Amino acid sequence: MKNIQNKWIRGAIPALLLHCSIGTVYCWSIFSQEIAGYIGFSKGAIEWAFSFAIFFLGMSAAFLGNLVEKNIHKSSLIATITFAAGMAGTGFFIWYGGKSFNGGAGHASVLALVGIYVCYGFIMGIGLGTGYLSPVKTLMLWFKDKKGLATGLAVAGFGAAKAIASPIMQKLLYSDVKNQIQREGGIYMMFFILAGVYFVMMFLGHLLLAKPADWVEPQTKAKDEGIIATLKREPIVSYVAIWLMFYINITCGLALISQEKMIVKCIGLAAYAGLFSTISAVFNAGGRLGFSAWADHMKDRNTVYKLIFILSIAFTAVVYFTKGIANGDGNLLLIIFVLALIFIVNAGYGGGFSNIPTLLSDHYGMGSISAIHGITLSAWAFAGLSGNQMANAIVSHTGKFVEQHGVLVNPTGYQNVLIVTGALYIVALLLSVFLVKPVKK
Repeated sequence: MKNIQNKWIRGAIPALLLHCSIGTVYCWSIFSQEIAGYIGFSKGAIEWAFSFAIFFLGMSAAFLGNLVEKNIHKSSLIATITFAAGMAGTGFFIWYGGKSFNGGAGHASVLALVGIYVCYGFIMGIGLGTGYLSPVKTLMLWFKDKKGLATGLAVAGFGAAKAIASPIMQKLLYSDVKNQIQREGGIYMMFFILAGVYFVMMFLGHLLLAKPADWVEPQTKAKDEGIIATLKREPIVSYVAIWLMFYINITCGLALISQEKMIVKCIGLAAYAGLFSTISAVFNAGGRLGFSAWADHMKDRNTVYKLIFILSIAFTAVVYFTKGIANGDGNLLLIIFVLALIFIVNAGYGGGFSNIPTLLSDHYGMGSISAIHGITLSAWAFAGLSGNQMANAIVSHTGKFVEQHGVLVNPTGYQNVLIVTGALYIVALLLSVFLVKPVKK
């Protein structure tokens, strides 16, 4: 009975406290335009803050994986401090930039923009990477027979954070949410308030998080020896294939998710964009929990990735060949196809995250799993730079923007994004089928 209580109090609950906090990084689209307008820069310039946050998430996970392996208390404390400090610092530089642009001579402050890059991108990114990794191995140790369910639960918290935090952020940001009327100073005060809230949540998670008392870490002569020896268990091509298919799944997911709001507007559902954003976040979280729990009952967890890629290819092809985005306005069947694609990609995107640590543990064991998982998350770093930027480039340079129901949209550009993501999903499926060999759990 005590062990059952411990696995929730020392494993699941602290994991949710950490992941439900750092997962709010995906709320970026809610306030990015407001930041841009408040400090006087283009939205394109501001968007790099999010790209840097995802990049440093992956890179900090890759370089600090050994620290997480050795001391989850130190890594979770670093995550708590850096995430809250990065959020508070972002609020400060938004305030500073607004003072220069709105209260000064009307000049946009480069210092404010760079400060946001450093705070939201670099400092908060370190908190994201260490906070993401810290509870994962601990959960797999507590839930040995249901590793997929356990990691899915925590990583679902990361995905669900957007659905939970979005309405709260909008209340803090707007005095009238329906008409999008901003509060005076709401954009920077929101960051200050949430920095305090998330610090408390994450610090509590840090205090509670603990590995099972009977777990003894494997001893190695050098810090990297365990990782190198572990990776040599299989041909390196197998690990490279896992890394690449993980990278492709994130890149394609970010490419579509970054255009999701405009695609929904393009098919005539502008009034419900916020609702569908919340629903897609639920699918994202559901995919994290559902696909990983399902994989617990499969002989080979890689089967989950095959299913994700096949579903993504199928729905991408349907929307592309029916020109669902371009012709969807007023056509119920095509609207259903487009929404189904958005929801399936979100679910597969989330499922890819929750299954990667358990897939790696099946292939390489638990000894150095935090470090190996951290290295693998470098794929997230590079996808963070390539996913939404690739989609933005395609939409900016192909097709043309037209006014539709009072909104400027580029139907052809969004359709062209599907050509690239569809091709990449096919590559990922081939990697999963031919290069990632089946392994017994």
